[in-house]
Amino acid sequence: MVPLLEQEPTLTGLTLWEYLEEHYPQRYPYSQLRTLQRRVKHWRATLGPDKPVIFRQSVPPGQQGLSDFTHPDNAVTIAGRPFKHLIYQFRLAFSGTRYAHIVQGGESYSALAEGLQNALHKMGGVPLEHRTDSLSAAYVNQYEHKQLTQAYEGLCQHYGMTGTTNNVGVSHENGAIETAHASLKHRLDQTLKLRGSADFANIDDYQAFIDRSIERLNRMTRTRFLVKQEQLQPLPTYRFMDYAELCVKVTTSSTISVKRGLYTVPSRLIGETLRVHLYHDKLIGFVGQTKVIELPRVYPKKPTERTRRIDYRHVIHALAAKPQAFRFCKFRDELFPDDNYRQLWQLVDQQLSARDACKWMVVVLRIAAEHACEKTLGSTLLQQVREYRLPDIKALQADYLNSNHQQTTATKQHQVSDYDCLLPCHIKNMQQQQGSNTCH
Repeated sequence: MVPLLEQEPTLTGLTLWEYLEEHYPQRYPYSQLRTLQRRVKHWRATLGPDKPVIFRQSVPPGQQGLSDFTHPDNAVTIAGRPFKHLIYQFRLAFSGTRYAHIVQGGESYSALAEGLQNALHKMGGVPLEHRTDSLSAAYVNQYEHKQLTQAYEGLCQHYGMTGTTNNVGVSHENGAIETAHASLKHRLDQTLKLRGSADFANIDDYQAFIDRSIERLNRMTRTRFLVKQEQLQPLPTYRFMDYAELCVKVTTSSTISVKRGLYTVPSRLIGETLRVHLYHDKLIGFVGQTKVIELPRVYPKKPTERTRRIDYRHVIHALAAKPQAFRFCKFRDELFPDDNYRQLWQLVDQQLSARDACKWMVVVLRIAAEHACEKTLGSTLLQQVREYRLPDIKALQADYLNSNHQQTTATKQHQVSDYDCLLPCHIKNMQQQQGSNTCH
């Protein structure tokens, strides 16, 4: 066995025993496996190759901060729907003080820049060095050569930090942040079990939940943090750009295409070229320097697929002018605000003619958009239609308008003779104006 071990020292005792069994059948029974494993272990300790040594680090205060992304261990839902996300975490090497931030999408530059800047402002200062692993957000990995991306290099220069990275595949070199991931995920797991649910009303509630866990972890490092805080560099006056910028043109369908996602925008923007600031969780559109739209960002389930974010309120007034376009619209099913409206359309389409069903549904969506009542309107109408009481469109509009108690302003109707009194004065003013112009 020794020549095999000298050629490949990582061979296990079980692998070597299987080799013996194959080449020397029935000469080495299974009962000798434990003996062989002990002898292999002894050979490695006495004659085997040297092993890599991990050098424990004692980083001085104010020297280093570390960033990394991790997948949470627990399946979290937002309002009952699965929420796919990462957690960005920043940690100061000396004190262990940390910050965590929810990230939608992948390890993008915008996610790194936003999380890092939030962390630095939370800490109240800047370390001399910012360390990551080979993040695609920070580094361009080509033929084993790493180059700082221009955006990340600018970010580090803005805050006076030096960007560094560990060797590829050697995760223990970032042990300070890797152990922080393990402890945070364990804390979140325990707190969720104590809470009894991993469902949150919205993303802000989930972030607040993470913030509370981080705050408890930071209590144990407060004394060391106060020592380090004095050594941190001061923050710059302004934040650095934490978004990617691109230009897109609004199509005649009132949509824009951004990073494999299709978004509707208000129809008044058709034909305009928008300057889009792309964040990890939102996109903001500008015409010139004027902000005109802000939309939540959506991601496809797979990198090779596309996704859409359709808001019926952007196009409902155009659709009301030609309601028959509703039936075969490519994103018709995504125009519905929720499942109530999808079920409502199926029932109405069965009870009315094709033409009337389209008109009825478009009118309902327009009422929901104009009067901000989509939830109550959808549930109420669905219940009525299920009971075979399909409201007439005109009756529905009248009932809804009456329920809102629209106020009308009382006006006094003047007599026709009152207008006769205005004519002489008007003629006189015109004559005076003409005379004044003549003098000039």
